[in-house]
Amino acid sequence: MEELQRGLNISILASGSSGNVTYIESAKQRILVDCGLSGKKVTALMNQIGRDPADLDGILVTHEHRDHVHGVGVLARKYKLDVYANEKTWQAMDHIVGNIAVEQKHIFEMGKTMAIGDIDVESFGVSHDAVAPQFYNFHKDGKSFVILTDTGYVSDRMRGIVTNADAYLFESNHDLEMLRMGRYPWSLKQRILGDKGHLSNEDGALALTEVIGDATKRIFLGHLSKDNNMKELAHLTADNILREKELGVDEVFTINDTDPDAPTALFSL
Repeated sequence: MEELQRGLNISILASGSSGNVTYIESAKQRILVDCGLSGKKVTALMNQIGRDPADLDGILVTHEHRDHVHGVGVLARKYKLDVYANEKTWQAMDHIVGNIAVEQKHIFEMGKTMAIGDIDVESFGVSHDAVAPQFYNFHKDGKSFVILTDTGYVSDRMRGIVTNADAYLFESNHDLEMLRMGRYPWSLKQRILGDKGHLSNEDGALALTEVIGDATKRIFLGHLSKDNNMKELAHLTADNILREKELGVDEVFTINDTDPDAPTALFSL
């Protein structure tokens, strides 16, 4: 494994309603944020960006839903990885991830900042129908990368934590009309549309207009619903709203797509 001199290298390995995994590396750490796919699939995705799960150091978990934790236990056991989650999430995902050695289990309290190797990781709570969902802002050498998906809205508190990051993986879950006209039962539609559901394309883009700053260079649209969204529609919605605000689309920063089955190219901060 080659030595990195500084900064962060990042790839969104998979993002969508079927499974979510993000890879982050520094000179001293190689970690996943969530592991919502099988160990075999995650290995294949990592190989596509020239990385090997045998070199991983740990997994950070956001919440207990299966599209975020499906492969956590398998990889943790196979590669003896440290796993980080808050106490309530550990309790909720215990039956999903299976047995993990005590020395590999770490409590990461919500609202705290933890040094993981040479990366400072800031956790923050979100509004989602899990027991204690939290996402993360990664800090290294004056640069930051924010992951914020699986929330029904973005509060003032969240905005204060994630403002002016260099890069974002930000939720763009559904198109409102596709969801309303789609085949989901009304109860599920209400859940998605509620304060503890998911951000629509429009709401995600509007939230982005309030948090991006001079440092922001890359926005990745994530957690797209396979039934209630299309990549092109999510991208067009974000592009239109951010251009209306004259924030510098394609001049100051780029809007990038993610995929449930293919990794983004590694990028550096």
